[in-house]
Amino acid sequence: MTSTATVGDAARTIDRPGAAVGTAPTAAPAIETVELAARFGKVTALAGLTMAVPRGEIFGFLGPNGAGKTTAVKLLLGLVRPSSGTATVLGAPAGDLRARRRIGYLPELFRYQDWLSAREVLYLHCELAGVPRERRAREVEGALDTVGLVRRADDRVGTFSKGMQQRLGLGVALLGEPELVFLDEPTSALDPVGRHDVREVIRGLKQRGTAVFLNSHLLTEVEQVCDRVAVVDRGRVVTIGAMGDVLGRADAVRLRVANLSAAAERELGRFGEVDAEGDWYTIRGITHAEVPRLVAEVVRMGGQVYAVEPRHETLEDRFLQLLRGAGDAGPDHRPTHTP
Repeated sequence: MTSTATVGDAARTIDRPGAAVGTAPTAAPAIETVELAARFGKVTALAGLTMAVPRGEIFGFLGPNGAGKTTAVKLLLGLVRPSSGTATVLGAPAGDLRARRRIGYLPELFRYQDWLSAREVLYLHCELAGVPRERRAREVEGALDTVGLVRRADDRVGTFSKGMQQRLGLGVALLGEPELVFLDEPTSALDPVGRHDVREVIRGLKQRGTAVFLNSHLLTEVEQVCDRVAVVDRGRVVTIGAMGDVLGRADAVRLRVANLSAAAERELGRFGEVDAEGDWYTIRGITHAEVPRLVAEVVRMGGQVYAVEPRHETLEDRFLQLLRGAGDAGPDHRPTHTP
């Protein structure tokens, strides 16, 4: 199993956020890629990833299983060599040891020694990360407090639930005050209280200037904390931009309508972007004030209205819509970039 100390095991310095890597300026983005790609034989795991993540930004990286998310993280950490393109992390080429010392990483799958206590795990990783002895106690106690494990600090990891192990993994990723933290499904095993706590940790990282690269399937969590997001599918970026830009026109309404002709369906396009699934029609970009007029028009055109559900479009709605659009576009689909 992969440990959360994979990046920075050899040594992670305790420099404050904003420190330069080599001669790179402190203003350099936390992450910058240009046409980054990875191919394994005939399989393209990631194709043409171009993006920049500024310092102090919370960036969501979203996609279905097999979309290329984990491959992207491994490329940025220097654990996999790119087939083409470039990646710069903390002002240095991806994989640079000096930059990796200032990166925290929580992989989706990890495992610690069952016979160690939570405190012992943290002390061990402080040693692996090269944290000076005089700082280790403060680092460990701070991590335990941040992730809510103070009361279980001396209990063996083998007695921990999956959620508690997830908290411990997050604590390890925070050791050494990293400038950039990669979190792969950090809330997948947590209850609502735990998810709230992780959101607060992520917001705290942003406040101190740490960039966070977040992989998650829990889109409601991403929507609450991320400044910008990228959606990837089958190795390609479908869209990337600020949360508001990706969501686009947020107002929408769902109608359940019977006996609507093809010509009438086309007429619905006058009210907004239409997505039809059986008898259900979702019209995006319509204001709630226009809904009565829409319903009246559907009835006038011979449709029988059985349900009307005004709604505010969520990231999950938009995510599914983007993936359906990417599937329709075929293998030559190009990503949509929003400012």
